Amino acid sequence: MTPVFRDSGDATPPPVASPPPRKSTAPEPPQPSRARGLATYFFLGVAFGVVLIKSEVVSWFRIQEMFRFQAFHMYGIIGSAILTAAIALQLIKRLGMRSLSGEPIVVPAKTLGTGTRYWLGGTIFGLGWPVIGACPGPIFALVGSGLTVMLVTLASAIAGTWAYGALRPHLPH
Repeated sequence: MTPVFRDSGDATPPPVASPPPRKSTAPEPPQPSRARGLATYFFLGVAFGVVLIKSEVVSWFRIQEMFRFQAFHMYGIIGSAILTAAIALQLIKRLGMRSLSGEPIVVPAKTLGTGTRYWLGGTIFGLGWPVIGACPGPIFALVGSGLTVMLVTLASAIAGTWAYGALRPHLPH
């Protein structure tokens, strides 16, 4: 007699339960808790924010000096950040470094395009920076240092990110 399966309308038998997996006798490596990991990133972010404040990278006056070509301060900081990142990336690639979880660190190649997305995005970003006197990076450091007016900038950045996400399918990429 052939079984009939009326639930799904097909003649495939239900899956057979597999035996339970065997337990390994080797102890599993300890996994850091999610909260501890987030706390680490939070405190690293706070420390980075303190560095940004103390080095005056978030200073409106320093940013204006940079855009008026009146001081080398900001150009020196940006240049040293680029140099540090370039050296670090080369070391990661050449030494075959791995992440804390043991996975190889791979930096995918970027395909550079041309067109509207670069000049329009660069123009909007470039005009916004001197107008508000802050780069998007240190917005949280500015709010944390007591400049509550930067909450408007933070809300605008979030709204702009949301708008981009909503409009992205319709934009030329």
